[in-house]
Amino acid sequence: MSKYDVNNFYIPAPITHVTLTNDKTGVMWSNVPVLIDTGSDVTLIPSKVIERLQLAIDNTTQYELTGFDEKTSLAHFVNLTLIFEGYTFRGQFLLVDQDMGILGRNVLNRLKLTFDGPNLQWFVAK
Repeated sequence: MSKYDVNNFYIPAPITHVTLTNDKTGVMWSNVPVLIDTGSDVTLIPSKVIERLQLAIDNTTQYELTGFDEKTSLAHFVNLTLIFEGYTFRGQFLLVDQDMGILGRNVLNRLKLTFDGPNLQWFVAK
């Protein structure tokens, strides 16, 4: 079981750490913090991944993101591999300019997760 983060959120939140890999070079970045967010349609990766993994972004394509407050922003994407709890996900991931990423339903819906809010723990059923 993994613990919720009780220090960096007003209300404790489930977080985890993932590993990201540049598939072309094999460069890896481990222990990337992400919020487990079942309300997010997509997974968002911290934009500093570009430099850390020596990734190229396609500046001609951007996706519009809409937050819970209905504000919109544009995001570029990168192609990479994300490893979460031993499961591997390859594809396009959107970039966000913040230190903590967001693990969204495009990844979460492929797994069986249990959230134990009263005990501030979560786990993935294998």
